Amino acid sequence: MAREVVFFESLFKSRKWTWIFGWTFHAALLLVVLRHLRYFQEPVWPLVVSLQPFGTYAGLAMVAALGCLWARRWMVDRVRYISTPSDHLMLALLLAIGLTGLVMRFVKHTDIVAVKMFALGLLRLNLQFLPADPVLLVHLALVALLILIFPISKLLHAPGMFFSPTRNQADDPREQRHIAAWAAALDKRA
Repeated sequence: MAREVVFFESLFKSRKWTWIFGWTFHAALLLVVLRHLRYFQEPVWPLVVSLQPFGTYAGLAMVAALGCLWARRWMVDRVRYISTPSDHLMLALLLAIGLTGLVMRFVKHTDIVAVKMFALGLLRLNLQFLPADPVLLVHLALVALLILIFPISKLLHAPGMFFSPTRNQADDPREQRHIAAWAAALDKRA
């Protein structure tokens, strides 16, 4: 199970390109999220400090991988056939979050000290002012939307992996017939 969670082993065995883009996206997203922890800590943990130089590269990799995954949804016929509008909207939302983050990094810089004061103020119930930077406000609004729809979307596939019957049950239907307790009771009555 650990190999599946960390390395996406079944995807690697089936589709290499999808695995490359999917694994790159998830690894980059993890780095980006860990890098953002600095806004919620004072003092910042040494691990988070050590990840700071890699955060920008992770943001670029995340956006590139998302772009490739979205292009796959349009260009591969069998994937395009099964894609729903919500699949495209989730990819667009994640891509917009990544792009607005990169815009703040490279184009329109925001006052990160004020952002950190705002984030720490939320945690400590001591509200501070948020910078009125439009790109920051769009970025935070998109993140809030993602947090809002996450529990009811396909993005909740990560915890679902642990509850998948194909991963947790023995693959021996021919050797041993599995019968639920309530069904066994019905078989005895018949």
